[in-house]
Order: sequence, then C-alpha cells, then structure tokens
Amino acid sequence: VMAVLSLFNLVLSAALIVGIPVAVVQVLGMSDLHLGIAQAAMGLGGLLGVSLGVNLINSVILGALGLPGFALLLLTQWMVH
Repeated sequence: VMAVLSLFNLVLSAALIVGIPVAVVQVLGMSDLHLGIAQAAMGLGGLLGVSLGVNLINSVILGALGLPGFALLLLTQWMVH
C-alpha cells in the first residue's frame, strides 16, 4: 500500500509542479501574477491538506473530491464537535 501511495505521489506531484505553470501561462495565456496566485493556492492547499489530512481517510477524501471534499470534512467536524 505504501509503495502504491508513494508512486502515486511521485507522479501526481511532478504533473502538478510542471503542469500547472504550463497550463496557466501557455494554455490559458495568463500573466505572471496569475501564475503566482495559482502557486500560492497550491501551497495553501498543501498546508491545509497537512492540517486536515492527518489520517488516510481525510487524505483520500481531500485528494479525490477536492473542494467538495474539504467542505464535507468541515461539515463533519462541525457536526461531531
């Protein structure tokens, strides 16, 4: 399981690190400011994932569902507390 997750992380991280700047600048034709905003959002998302995804279930929900998964986790935490 750990090897599969490590391989998935390796491939997905590389695709995002290279793919996001290419998509923002070349495909969408946006400025460097927009690229900076996209990179900052990725950094904040990583910090948020570390703070909320402390177990495997939360990490899978955030990874698979993105923003709706984040909303689902916040709603779940609100209901439990």
